This record gives sequence, structure tokens and C-alpha cells, in this order.
Amino acid sequence: MNRLICWILWMSTMIAGAQDDLRPALEVSYNAWRDAVINQDARAWERATAEHRRVEVKNRILSEKRAFPATVFNLPTPPPSIAGLQFLEAKQNRSTAKASYFGKIDFGVGGTPTDNLIVLSFIRGNSGWLYDRADYVNLVALPEVRKELAKSDLRYLKETPEAQPTGVVPPTPVEMRPAKIIAKVYVFCPGREVQVHVNKFSRHRFANAKEAEIVIGGARDGLNEVQFSTKKIEGGTGKEAMTIRVYLLSEVEGVKPIKIFEYQVQEGGAVLPFGTKNFTVDAATMKVLEGAG
Repeated sequence: MNRLICWILWMSTMIAGAQDDLRPALEVSYNAWRDAVINQDARAWERATAEHRRVEVKNRILSEKRAFPATVFNLPTPPPSIAGLQFLEAKQNRSTAKASYFGKIDFGVGGTPTDNLIVLSFIRGNSGWLYDRADYVNLVALPEVRKELAKSDLRYLKETPEAQPTGVVPPTPVEMRPAKIIAKVYVFCPGREVQVHVNKFSRHRFANAKEAEIVIGGARDGLNEVQFSTKKIEGGTGKEAMTIRVYLLSEVEGVKPIKIFEYQVQEGGAVLPFGTKNFTVDAATMKVLEGAG
């Protein structure tokens, strides 16, 4: 019995010590990334950002035919400071880590910030911990969770997958060239999960959604491929209407987007579990996008 008590105390000490070592390293990483964004320092941003996230951001910007790296710093608000927030926990799983904070998270948009939750994610690179992303949770509809976190009761974090490091480092995407044609994939899929791949590179997942996302790499001249898969999710009937579309966006003011691809099923209709379709960008399409059609 005494041995068991000693072992529990030893493990508790080890866990506390690991948090003591991990927390400052993660905070240094986040603050370096935040300073780079605020100071619009492209080199510092590259050094502080996880590789897969850095390439993902670059690909998205180039797919929208915007300037890189200048667009990285074109944010509506600065990243929030974690100074003064209540530290909840820092957790590591292999080469991934999370740090969670509670308090008045100020995005600089005016008004009085309320007590909410922010979870910062990190990836360990060759030079140490690198910032990946932040998940902000507005607790206005969760007053009991607010009370728990204010008391450092971490039940909510333990029950929230987004607050737990997965141990899996996302693969780094292939770096893309600037897109020739800006494209977006739109999906309306109540009661379903829909995955769409455009030209085998741009991958998208929608669940019970009505959303549009930029096509990474854009559309290309000639033949383009759209692969999709669908499945019913919990709460769905399998009879809901569904739409998958690809739009081409013009850079000429006043020219409306072109709906270049559509797979649509009316309510009660049969939905393909998976499929491969194509659309073609030809000279006539380009004339319309250029405002000459």
C-alpha cells in the first residue's frame, strides 16, 4: 500500500514537472509567432510557424492570387495576448502539444472581453516547439463550464478532443505555384459528411454544412477532376437534398462567378456514395472570366 502511495506521488510530481518544463517553451513559441505577426516580420513568422501550417497558409494565399508573404499579416485583428490569462494546462503527446488558457481574451475589436477559452496547438520541429493554430471557444452558452474553468476544474478539457494533443503531425503539403484561375468548392449537405478532392490535391471535408472553401492550386486550363464521397451522419435521414459545386472567380470587377461544375440531388433522391466527375476550362470560359465573353 505504501509503495502504491509513493508511486502515485512520484507520478504526480513527474507530471507537474513536465508541465513546468513544457509551459514556458510553448509560451515562448506562441509569443514569438505573435510578435512576428504584429511586426510583420516574414522571416520570424517562418521560423515560428509549424512547417505544414506555413505551407498550407502559403498555398491558400497563392490560390487566391494574393501576395505572399504580405497577405499573412493582413489580419482584421492582432493575435490575442495570453498575458494575464489563467493558465489551465499544457499537455504533450509525442511531437504535438496543447496549452489551454481561460479568461478575458482580447481580440482588439472593442467592447469588454468576457471569460472564454483558448487552446493553442504546437508541433515540435528541429528547432523546438513551433506554433500551429489556436482554437477559441466562446463559453456564452456554457455558463457551467465557465464556472468550472474559473476554478481550474479541467473536466471540460478532458472531454473536448480539440483540447487534447493527438500525437500525429500533419503531413506537409506540396508547395503550389500561384493559381491561374481562382476556384471555390461549395457544398450543401444537411445530415451528411461530404469529402471533395479537386484535381487530386485540394482536399475538403464538409459535415452537415453549407460552406465554400478555396480550391488549393485553383482550376487549370483544360480538364479538371472532382472526386467526392458522401455518407450519412448521426441525425441524418439519408433523404436530404445535397449539392456539390465548383465556381470559377473572375478578377474583373463586376464579372460574376461561373458555376463550372454541379452535382445536385433533390430531397428524397438517390445520392452516390462516391463518384468522379470532370469539368473543362476552355477558351470560351476564359473569355467570360476576363470580361470579354
